[in-house]
Amino acid sequence: MTHTLSSADFLARLNALGLFHMDLTLDRMAAFVARRGQPRFPVLHVVGTNGKGSTATILAELLRAHGLRVGLSVSPHFITPRERILVDGAMLDEDAFARLGAQALAESEGLGLTYFELLTALALLAFEDAGVDVAVMEAGLGGRYDATNVLNPALTVFTPIGMDHMNVLGDTLELIAADKAGAMRSGGIAVCAPQEPAAWRILRDAAREAGSDFVAAAEVLYYSRANGRVQPGPLSSRGKKRFVRPMTGLWLSLPGTHQELNARTALAAFHVWASALRLPVNEDACRQALTRAFIPGRMQMVADAPGLPPSIILDGGHNAHGLAALAASLAAEGIRPAAVVYGCLRDKPLADMLPLVQGIAQLGAAESEGPETHAPARLIAVGIPTCPRACEAQELAALLGPQAEAAPDVHAALGSLREVSGPVLVCGSLYLLGEFYTQHPRLLERGPSPSTPRRS
Repeated sequence: MTHTLSSADFLARLNALGLFHMDLTLDRMAAFVARRGQPRFPVLHVVGTNGKGSTATILAELLRAHGLRVGLSVSPHFITPRERILVDGAMLDEDAFARLGAQALAESEGLGLTYFELLTALALLAFEDAGVDVAVMEAGLGGRYDATNVLNPALTVFTPIGMDHMNVLGDTLELIAADKAGAMRSGGIAVCAPQEPAAWRILRDAAREAGSDFVAAAEVLYYSRANGRVQPGPLSSRGKKRFVRPMTGLWLSLPGTHQELNARTALAAFHVWASALRLPVNEDACRQALTRAFIPGRMQMVADAPGLPPSIILDGGHNAHGLAALAASLAAEGIRPAAVVYGCLRDKPLADMLPLVQGIAQLGAAESEGPETHAPARLIAVGIPTCPRACEAQELAALLGPQAEAAPDVHAALGSLREVSGPVLVCGSLYLLGEFYTQHPRLLERGPSPSTPRRS
């Protein structure tokens, strides 16, 4: 195997593995790690269903703001798999990606790594090549058999667990939580966001059986994005030395009320890990980290972009939990969409999700008071031609009810909305957003923060 491949050649080799192909066993990645040895940098592992990408991003920014060189591995990507592997917040350039991809292929020869496993191997090589001090790695699917679960993490962070990937992980919350609980290690530390009671019991009991220290994020600290304050929780106040101190002015750049929970989880995880390493926590650095955090497609607000409606909100709420969080954030911000463009995958729990989409379209009408009336938002169901698992537009429109229109794709839908008055919400599958970003790649990068769209 040569170590010289062009970026196009490596992407062709990667794509040939099949983006959606899964074979849930750790044998292949374990063999790869056995060949190379465990990473020489500590790994902080982020596991869960909702908020993984945001929590991992905020945690990476907290580490980076404290002077550490940080690797970040997240998924999925929108346009290029290079988006999944960041060093100090930046993607690898195409030459480095191809070089390290060729190295990953060479060093995994004969192992039969899957698409996600090969990218995980590439991330490990990239972080080693860059000399990172720490890596934050988001689990792709599940926990027990996820490719990232061979890395003996220094810390495991659990975000909220919900009903997702039921055809793979199980059709009950308990089964899904049990799979994700398999990411815990004997003698390790797990920091956990608030969970449904059933998931909480599974995680707590699994930690006890594994001999892992299980810490509730809410016990570590309290964070309010409304006033930018951090207050120590009861756990951090025990003993003679507190490892969380009050902080002010921590303004989170990520919009959406649900991001408060993700920020609190990331802050708690950072404080727990910093305490274990005796790394001093700097208040100014924490402020900088929360201000700098950016992740596309999570209630991302776009104003005055050429060729698009005047105001757009992009959100990859791909399950019921994510859609409920989106609805709550829109209501809290007083945002009444004039139109909702929605696309999703057919293997999702549509019976739980579609009523939430219908409710989002009705937000403005439901708020009407007095003689003034507001029509519900236009609801446009779209297909995702690049994704074979997606619902067809006409099929999805029929499921959403008589008020729904159909458009072949997101671009056609937005083309019909250029003169609309009020914000246009594009939401649903991350693959839907990926198709949007193919024509608007600059929106994957952080730009000036537009003002929040308000109700019309």
